[in-house]
Amino acid sequence: MTSHISNIQEFLNQDQKKDLLRLLTAGSVDDGKSTLIGRLLFDSKKLYEDQLSTLERDSKRVGHAGDEIDYALLLDGLKAEREQGITIDVAYRYFSTAKRKFIIADTPGHEQYTRNMVTGASTANLAIILVDARSGVITQTRRHTYLVSLLGIKHIVLAVNKMDLMEYSQEVFDNICEDYKSFITQLDIPDLTCIPLSALKGDNVVELSDKMPWYNGKSMLEYLESVHIGSDRNFSDLRYPVQYVLRPDINFRGFSARVASGIIKKGDDIVVLPSGKKSKVASIASYDGEMDYAFPPQSATVTLEDEIDISRGDMIVHPDNMPRVERHFEAMLVWMDEKPMELSTHFFIKHTTNNTKARIDTIRYKVDVNTLKKSEIGHFNLNEIGRVVITTTKPLFFDPYKKNRETGAFILINPVTHNTCAVGMIIDKLRSEDLPSRITDMDREKIAQGQALVSQEEWVKKYNQKGESIWITGLHGSGKNELAFTLERKLFENGATVVLLDGSSVRPGLSKELDFSPADAAEHLRRVAHVCRLLNNQGIITICSFISPDASIREQVGEIIGKERFHLMYMDASLEFCKKNKPELYEKAEEGKTKYLPGFDIDFEAPGNAVLTFSPEENGSNAEVILEYLTEKKIFPHA
Repeated sequence: MTSHISNIQEFLNQDQKKDLLRLLTAGSVDDGKSTLIGRLLFDSKKLYEDQLSTLERDSKRVGHAGDEIDYALLLDGLKAEREQGITIDVAYRYFSTAKRKFIIADTPGHEQYTRNMVTGASTANLAIILVDARSGVITQTRRHTYLVSLLGIKHIVLAVNKMDLMEYSQEVFDNICEDYKSFITQLDIPDLTCIPLSALKGDNVVELSDKMPWYNGKSMLEYLESVHIGSDRNFSDLRYPVQYVLRPDINFRGFSARVASGIIKKGDDIVVLPSGKKSKVASIASYDGEMDYAFPPQSATVTLEDEIDISRGDMIVHPDNMPRVERHFEAMLVWMDEKPMELSTHFFIKHTTNNTKARIDTIRYKVDVNTLKKSEIGHFNLNEIGRVVITTTKPLFFDPYKKNRETGAFILINPVTHNTCAVGMIIDKLRSEDLPSRITDMDREKIAQGQALVSQEEWVKKYNQKGESIWITGLHGSGKNELAFTLERKLFENGATVVLLDGSSVRPGLSKELDFSPADAAEHLRRVAHVCRLLNNQGIITICSFISPDASIREQVGEIIGKERFHLMYMDASLEFCKKNKPELYEKAEEGKTKYLPGFDIDFEAPGNAVLTFSPEENGSNAEVILEYLTEKKIFPHA
């Protein structure tokens, strides 16, 4: 019994030491991606008996391989995939051999599922590009190769499948390989291996086939077991993006992270970004205990000799090997959102453990992934790829993606929906003086004429409202201020962007030198109207509570603001009501201590053209009436 346990433990220890190869398969419809993976699992005897019986049953029922077993059904798990015989979702499969562990991502070949393929390729070390021996290198082959090159995958296997249908011809294989090699000269692909095979028949999948004696290379499985990926990781540049500050008790303060690149050792001199504070590594610990060093992709907790203020998003590096610390950079972007990109959107950017806001300053060009041709566009649609310039709110600590995949990659998140809308690969930093100007000749002409560069439509879209003025008139003490302030509160609670203007808030600053005479009152309201116009032009709703006693003044105010944006409302209160509501003011007027009081010693002309007229006795519901009016006029959608 003890020997059995010892043998099991020895096996588990050996299995734990095997390295892991992440790979993906890509190809056109019916090139045999899923079939190849299924064959690998079948021939390497990595399937359970119940999986085999299910596979045999499903092959007869929904398979696409005639009398043969349809190995693709092992991966095409979605109902739509089985019915249509295509791959839609990314299917992951894990298996291991005596030499290595594998995680395989079977990615869809259709152009409409480009974002799915990008997702599957994001962590892969190797890509198997399948081509049908009957059709050779086609548009999809070039597209998939471009994508894996863009994502920094260093090892590519060109798997020329269905050789059985071409009578295992060496000439066919050689021609396809030459065609493919001539294409990839314009891409960054350091390691290419070509393998002829038949996934359905099993030729050169696990064992070398005697039907292709002219082929002197390895079988697919033998190659996957032996390809060297250890040097693919960056062990030169220490990048330790702090994920969590660990404080289990008052005596311990460590900084936990997964090592992105480089090697961190006890006693290392380090510097913390962005503060620039320096210290030495005191200890390194992991789940298994104390360590002398840590390297990618290990997770560890580091303590320092000095007390330094460090938080999530900071990065520990070596002083003589610093990343770029920049707000401006160029990147290749893959748009993954079904909603088209809007250049005016400010996104959230997630980079290592850092989060901040970012904007896309310009789109340099879009790449047609089928032809590699570049074109100018104003926005990205789903699955489109291009080169952009990005500016972030605070600096990021990054390396070019080609140098360091971990610190050169990022995602953009929509601030409203919180959907991941794009993934990006940083090309390099961009100096401020090289930043593209968004100001065109047409913009300069508008600026010279004092015209805004932001259109009314853009403000409406940003605030989800129209910038218009609610002008409430009525006597002193009529209840118009109560209505105005109540309306402001309700609009604010419903998410509106609103500014309230009344005599007490405006006169002390804007009209300080004016008195209450009819002439000065008219000048005061003229100034208020111009403020409303400016605010409305910026998409902001203004609520104005002013007596504005005669029709000619209200007419002038409406012309300044804009007749279509001016909504006159009247609080119809009798003089007796106003005296009871504001007795101190009217007592002063009766005593001759104040003058120019509309409705008392100067005329007040009740408006006959008000869009809404209110009674002060109903002020509890008057604000709701205005909200309904704003909804009806599509000024603000009342929640």
